[in-house]
Amino acid sequence: MPLPTIARIESRRLALRPVNAGDLPDLIAVNGDPEVTQFLPYATWQSPQDGEAWLARLEARGATGTGRQLVVVRRSDSRAIGTLLLFRHDEGSARIELGYALGRAHWRQGIMREAIEAACSHAFEALGIRRIEAEVNPDNVASCTLLTRVGFVLEGALRKRWVAKGAAYDTNVYGCLVDEWLAGRAAR
Repeated sequence: MPLPTIARIESRRLALRPVNAGDLPDLIAVNGDPEVTQFLPYATWQSPQDGEAWLARLEARGATGTGRQLVVVRRSDSRAIGTLLLFRHDEGSARIELGYALGRAHWRQGIMREAIEAACSHAFEALGIRRIEAEVNPDNVASCTLLTRVGFVLEGALRKRWVAKGAAYDTNVYGCLVDEWLAGRAAR
């Protein structure tokens, strides 16, 4: 069974919903910023056409049922300020991977933490996911710190795992299991 469509996930300040073409003008401020895309595996957007190509790739992935691209939207004004991707769904293992990006104007405000917590809770509780993984460039200290703060465990490092933007780089592998997530939520 493919990863089910996610209509909307809400948290205190945010809504996560499927991305659409109307989000691209807001998302160019996110993906058009080289500081935001520094550790992402795709080039910084230079034009609206880059956004359109990105959306087409993600729609194709969504059609296979192996991933769902969501936008992080401020509930106060419905502006898209980031993205959150659940992808590489493996039904037999009940696992998915997590990826995300947030506009620089919204860093250090707990926004991505709130979005990840909402998405993980939904994945574990509503989608029946058993394990969520994330791979992060170790140089992306903010992302590594964020994952551990929300309950992910650093499980190891993969040397020269990926090549992006002309360079091979290591990745830290983080994982979170449903039992750990639920225990952590109960303790809070």
